[in-house]
Amino acid sequence: MTDFVHLHVHSEFSLLDGLGSCTQLAERAAELGMPALAITDHGAMFGVVEFYKACQAAGIKPIIGVEAYVARTSRHNRDHNEGKPYHLVLLAQNQTGYKNLIKLATIAQLEGFYYKPRIDKESLAQHSQGIIALTACAMGEIPQLLHNGQDDKARQAIRWYQEHFPGRFYLELQHHDIPEFEPVYHKMVELAHEMNIPLVATNDVHYIRRDQAEAHDVLLCIGTSKTVNEPNRMQMSDPSYYMRSAEEMEQLYRHVPQALENTLKIAEQCDVELQFAPPYHLPEFPVPAGWSTSEEYLRHLCYQGLVWRYGEEQAQAPHVIERLEYELNVIHSMGFDDYFLIVWDLGEAAKERDIWWNVRGSGAGSVVAYTLGITNVDPFKNRLMFERFLNPSRVNMPDIDLDYPDDRREELIQYTVERYGADHVTQIITFGTLGARAAIRDVGRALDVPLAEVDRVARLIPNQPGKPVTIAQALETQPELKQIYDTTPYIQKLIDTAMQLEGVARHASTHAAGVLISDRPLVEYLPLARPTKTANETTLTSVSQWPMEIVDAMGMLKVDFLGLRTLTHMRKTCELIEQRHGRTLNLENIPYERDPDDPERDADVKALYDLLTSGETTGVFQVESAGMRRTLRELRPHQFQHIVAVLALYRPGPLENIPTYIRRMHGEEEVRYHHPILANILDDTYGIIVYQEQIMQIAIEMAGYEPGEADMIRKAVAKKKRKLMHMHQKMFLQGATQKGISEEVAAAVWGDIEFFARYGFNRAHATDYAVITAQTAYLKAHYPLEFMTALMTTERHNTEKIGFLIAECRRMGIEVLPPAINQSGMDFTIEDRESGAPAIRFGLGAVKNVGEGPIEVILAAREAGGPFRDLDDFCRRVDLRQVNRRALESLIKVGALRTFGTRAQLLSIVDNLIAASAKHHQAREVGQLSLFGEATGVRLDAASSLLPAMATAP
Repeated sequence: MTDFVHLHVHSEFSLLDGLGSCTQLAERAAELGMPALAITDHGAMFGVVEFYKACQAAGIKPIIGVEAYVARTSRHNRDHNEGKPYHLVLLAQNQTGYKNLIKLATIAQLEGFYYKPRIDKESLAQHSQGIIALTACAMGEIPQLLHNGQDDKARQAIRWYQEHFPGRFYLELQHHDIPEFEPVYHKMVELAHEMNIPLVATNDVHYIRRDQAEAHDVLLCIGTSKTVNEPNRMQMSDPSYYMRSAEEMEQLYRHVPQALENTLKIAEQCDVELQFAPPYHLPEFPVPAGWSTSEEYLRHLCYQGLVWRYGEEQAQAPHVIERLEYELNVIHSMGFDDYFLIVWDLGEAAKERDIWWNVRGSGAGSVVAYTLGITNVDPFKNRLMFERFLNPSRVNMPDIDLDYPDDRREELIQYTVERYGADHVTQIITFGTLGARAAIRDVGRALDVPLAEVDRVARLIPNQPGKPVTIAQALETQPELKQIYDTTPYIQKLIDTAMQLEGVARHASTHAAGVLISDRPLVEYLPLARPTKTANETTLTSVSQWPMEIVDAMGMLKVDFLGLRTLTHMRKTCELIEQRHGRTLNLENIPYERDPDDPERDADVKALYDLLTSGETTGVFQVESAGMRRTLRELRPHQFQHIVAVLALYRPGPLENIPTYIRRMHGEEEVRYHHPILANILDDTYGIIVYQEQIMQIAIEMAGYEPGEADMIRKAVAKKKRKLMHMHQKMFLQGATQKGISEEVAAAVWGDIEFFARYGFNRAHATDYAVITAQTAYLKAHYPLEFMTALMTTERHNTEKIGFLIAECRRMGIEVLPPAINQSGMDFTIEDRESGAPAIRFGLGAVKNVGEGPIEVILAAREAGGPFRDLDDFCRRVDLRQVNRRALESLIKVGALRTFGTRAQLLSIVDNLIAASAKHHQAREVGQLSLFGEATGVRLDAASSLLPAMATAP
């Protein structure tokens, strides 16, 4: 059997050009008996880590590479007439070459991108060490020069590559049905002998098996927005771009056996080992003078915070000190002292900028996070477990997700860049894949199937959020789909092709919140790409080329900067409350817990629970849906833990436990425990396992598990890992019987764990969010006017929602006044009236098709000169050229200018208004001092003859 290694291979990460997944490619190479395989995706290293793991799993050597685009002159040249960039295959020979490959892939994206990510010979020369170069396909520089009859230039180019890749440069031979390049490859063989250059044989692999050629052709059509019926579209020359066997390659290249042998020689030379965590690449936090280590400074801050959080006396309590010391020791032993200081520092930066924030997720289970002021939830009071957040039994980077007001998030990202350096901070890429329905629609478009029929087929595939149904599954479960498939040949072809493309990476986008922060310039660890089209507007100018699960595995620090509109809403509400009532409220002092020892305070807080019980929860965080309102009315919550529980239970699966929870809560059903130990764990959820932390506590108390081990039960059951579940079942039953618990009781408890753990919710996360739920309910219960005003301001760009909120205000007895040019601000405002209750004035920023720019121009003029007296005054003081016709018409249509005339009258003279205003402002710009009336020859107030006498319009 002939030995051969494929060195020119495109995976699905050559987006919409490669068809095979990394796993499929590696498995096929192993199946063909090949000892190694390369990945050479176009211009990027998106798939290299996944490919590396797949090759290791398949038992073959991974060769890391890229098919680079090389600019013909400079990567900085953006001249469209320069011609398409050349292709060049680059393979990492060793660790140095791998690092250089990362740098080149980054340069291509961040410096050389012009239609394609391009490098140039300057960057190649700087980063050529440890890299093997192949001349690539027909689009390579040498093949192109030879094809164009420029043999001397080809020799000159070869000499350049020989100089910069000494002993590491190969002329690449390919055999595809491109007749015009047959002479080129003959010349390359001649040049190899003439200039003593080694040859290497490759196949330009774009899919795995020959029978996938048609599906790949459809993929190309999707990528180029063409149909298979269009002439002159991009397509492969023939169906030979698959992973040919060694025997097939020998048939093609037996006349140049050294070209085959060199594939093995290159594979043997390439030896790259990727480094996975640990170690972790956290920045070293700059501790202040006087503190020698991060550990020391963190401990100091925590003990300082202990007194702040618990008071002098409680801060001395043994169980508090013991828990804090335990956490600090675990954090230090795992190497995460700097992590907590970095997140603490972000909180301090937010405080300095007066930016509110909230922590979501399991981080609330940490006393360290609580004493640092990162979280606001007491882990003791809320029965939260540190091991759910940071498990000493499995070394994983901690993950504290930070919620910021959606209009202030960018400020914290900017601070992070300034603190750690722009080259140390980046966003994270994500890859969208072709789901079942999307595959049907894209393939249908490419095959030119009538849209109505494509739509019909797509709709027959069930759309279940969180539980995607594949096309194959739909064919088994949907009789109508199967019937169309069996009876309509072109629909069968559509579905068969879509099944081959289903799951393929379709496009790159940017993770909504994740930001990487590293100790060294990021390019020392991973390749970077330019921000994708879906990236939020941000100061960050790059994204990682690897997605979240990969950067996590590589030991990178990820911090989630999430934008939470509710925080913006709460902040605006509290600002209005302070303006109107002189009461300063914030996330730390908006009350939400009952206090029976203080009747006045208790009655104040009870109002929020009464509001939740009423179901009047529009604008209240997490509980606005009709189903949740109904649940709240039945539940009648009167304690904070009831809110925590309902947020955890109101999800598919545990939803079925809500009626039992409600009956037990109100004493309508007896609460029973399998064993007395459970009474101290499940008492606040009435015997029902609601939270993941409860499963962990049961394992610890009943079966003697260590906290870290207990977290592994949760993971095993939640992820349905049968082997692990069986192991833990055995451990649990043994542990329980050793504690004197009968096997029957232990088995019953284990049965409950298995049943409930599938749906168990993170108690820390539910508690975090329940605080926001309760606090928004408090604000609405006590300050409905301010609450609704702020809510409409935060939702002002959502026209449909604004209409609903206006109706809600009226239902609540709050009047919403229409937009008015002399009274409205950008936002919704509260207007006190001499006769009647205060009302909400509609904000001009919520008027559709206007935009903030024109509004700012109008408001600036009103601020400078007071209310507009008449139309003449308005046109004179506001440069309507900056407002624009569309915006002015929109303001007239909503009645904002009703003080100057009717809608119909004003709409009929919009052009005159803009022209008159323009004439005045142009005259002022050139220094003409004539009065407005003299400059235009007309006056434009409401009484002017310019306003036609029309019937009053609404």
